[in-house]
Amino acid sequence: MEMDIELILEYLPHRYPFLLVDRVLEIEKGKSIVGYKNVTMNEHFFSGHFPGKPIMPGVLILEAMAQISGILGFVTNDRKPAPGIIQVFAGSNRVRFKRPVVPGDQLTLYSNLIADKHGIWKFDCKATVGDEVACVAEIMTAERGS
Repeated sequence: MEMDIELILEYLPHRYPFLLVDRVLEIEKGKSIVGYKNVTMNEHFFSGHFPGKPIMPGVLILEAMAQISGILGFVTNDRKPAPGIIQVFAGSNRVRFKRPVVPGDQLTLYSNLIADKHGIWKFDCKATVGDEVACVAEIMTAERGS
């Protein structure tokens, strides 16, 4: 299963400037997802992080991995978010940044489902630029509703 931006918008409540997934390339329900974020100089955060040496903030790389993991969670449950129901970033462990992400990079996002217990989802995630690992982390999401 592949997702273009219109379908991604049906699964994620995020909108500009916080939508950090441009395309989903493949999903194996209950197992894994692969997608990407095209990183451009037009990103709002580059004006201040850092002037003259733009680097994508690490917390946004983690957020991108959480967003793609949230899509996998909804697909695994065979549903789209209902009004007021979202997957939120609940935590991270074993985070390591390996290389900076800069304008012009395509950040490929990988997430593998580790566990789903009591509404807390745990994923093993990796973000790469080409063949280089930019970040690895264990990401947790939780379903929240009104």
